[in-house]
Amino acid sequence: MTKQVYNPFLPLNECIPDGEPHVFGDRVYLYGSHDKEGGETFCMLDYTVYSAPVDDLTDWRCEGVIYKASQDPDYKERKYMYAPDVVRGNDGRYYLYYCMSGAYGKGGYFGPISVAVSDTPAGKYEYLGFVRYPDGRPMKKFVCFDPGVINDNGVIRIYYGTQVDYEQKDNWQDDDSIVQKEMEMYNKSREEILTTEGSVMGPCMVVVEDDMMTVKEEPKHIIPYDTRGTSFESHPFFEASSMRKIGNTYYFIYSSKQNHELCYATSKYPDRDFVFGGTIVSNGDVGINGREEQDRLNMTGTTHGSIENINGQWYVFYHRLTHKSDYSRQACAEKIFIAEDGSINQVEITSCGLNNGALIAEGAYPAVIACNITNGNMPHGCNSIYTESFPNVTNRGEDRFIGEISDGTLIGYKYFSFKNAAELSVVITAAGSGTLTAYKDMGKSEIARFAVSPVSDWTEFTEKISIEDGVHPLYFIYRGTGTIELKQIVFS
Repeated sequence: MTKQVYNPFLPLNECIPDGEPHVFGDRVYLYGSHDKEGGETFCMLDYTVYSAPVDDLTDWRCEGVIYKASQDPDYKERKYMYAPDVVRGNDGRYYLYYCMSGAYGKGGYFGPISVAVSDTPAGKYEYLGFVRYPDGRPMKKFVCFDPGVINDNGVIRIYYGTQVDYEQKDNWQDDDSIVQKEMEMYNKSREEILTTEGSVMGPCMVVVEDDMMTVKEEPKHIIPYDTRGTSFESHPFFEASSMRKIGNTYYFIYSSKQNHELCYATSKYPDRDFVFGGTIVSNGDVGINGREEQDRLNMTGTTHGSIENINGQWYVFYHRLTHKSDYSRQACAEKIFIAEDGSINQVEITSCGLNNGALIAEGAYPAVIACNITNGNMPHGCNSIYTESFPNVTNRGEDRFIGEISDGTLIGYKYFSFKNAAELSVVITAAGSGTLTAYKDMGKSEIARFAVSPVSDWTEFTEKISIEDGVHPLYFIYRGTGTIELKQIVFS
């Protein structure tokens, strides 16, 4: 079978969220945080980078650990490295920007922005210092978080920041509980919180010198904190700053307050006049065909990523959640298209992602490449591990599967290319009894039905399949008692 790539596109035990894709030379590199499979908090592992040839996105190669948290002087206080970005400096070297944090984000907003350097995109990187003022003071204006960096024709711009709605309340300055909350969360003084123009929160930019650390231009907001009455009102900034320049237009990519979608805004300037453009992708397909948040097609939660032009095609990189938590996030990508007017329509999440078209309906596929997994009542993650039962991608040792599939669960794959398909098999365990029915749409046009009875070991069930040739989605719906687990689907 032709070599293919699916979502998630890295090894199934690998959790690299917050992806910043960059083409350097003839390869695309994915820089991101590094979660532990089944981890207990965010970003437990050291930065590991994968790369692929720009003309073969099926061939991702692990470049190994490029930088360790223990290399940062703040490691004793904060042991985890959050979402990074890499840029090529004017000297031809590569610079890694990141912020340190403690468990569950504690201390993650305390700054500063750290910098490491390497002679090559894949490292290894060595600690260089932190973003600072000319007199050596660390730059901590606003909230140093999620740095995204571009080399804008020789000008090095760092975008950063975070935002919650504490200050949307009228006369919030008089509410000491709000002020105290911000003081504790951001490690800011009362005076700084009350006197910083436009808020200590919000998306910001600072320009640094060619040494990649020294502040050249004072940091400033690129979008006002208070977005009421603006184009951003329904999709205000939350975190995950990333900037791209396409032609003469700046595209600011960010995670909105909804926290499941990557949005974009555009401007002719790098530091002002941004106008909301729209949603690029939601990890619950919220917004596709008018879908509301309560009808999300996956567990949703933190999202972070960006866009990149690879060999003439634009893609958006984002992540999905696994293990019923925010702490095991996996890299995914989809093709996007930039219209002549510069707009980007929201794309649906798929199983084929970086592949050159639909996956071929031949041979075996891991069940966990499902792009939609829902029981009709999926939660939105919030810095926690859920204990209640709902369908999810998980693992037991080296077995990776969709677990806790209960009555009414829908599992979807987009898309497969069918040609002369005769049989469909599923590899499952079952603690209950019922039917697992395959459809070529959401609950209509049945193409195969499997009778399920309790089995404790992975067992393959095979049925004839009735489907015409062509490209179709594939959905499974379980009806029955108890729960089942799905490890593999096989076409023959």
